[in-house]
Amino acid sequence: MVEKKKKRPAARESVELVLREEHLHVHTHEHDGHSHTHKHTQTKAVLNRMARLIGHLQSVRRMVEEGRDCSEVLLQISAVDAALKNVGKIILKDHMEHCIVDAVQDNDREALARLEQAIDRFVR
Repeated sequence: MVEKKKKRPAARESVELVLREEHLHVHTHEHDGHSHTHKHTQTKAVLNRMARLIGHLQSVRRMVEEGRDCSEVLLQISAVDAALKNVGKIILKDHMEHCIVDAVQDNDREALARLEQAIDRFVR
């Protein structure tokens, strides 16, 4: 008898709740007494990918719990890692197209320095 995999509704329900909201996310930063409002257009795509990533990572955990072959587990971890990096690329691109464009227009050098620092950490 094959046992059906149980889905974890808490994570899925919370992601679905966020997905029902408007996919255009407005984010406000305040630095040095002035604020910037940025529109993130990829929020829905990022949340969809994150939901799939969470499910995939839970599957990898089950593989480890079941004692599956190490090479299979490593292959799946590699897939999760690649998918997570792709989500990061979407966020980075969206950030550059919106937040950084606004920062350049406002001559916000601090935002550019934070971007450089984030990129350094992201590509490690």
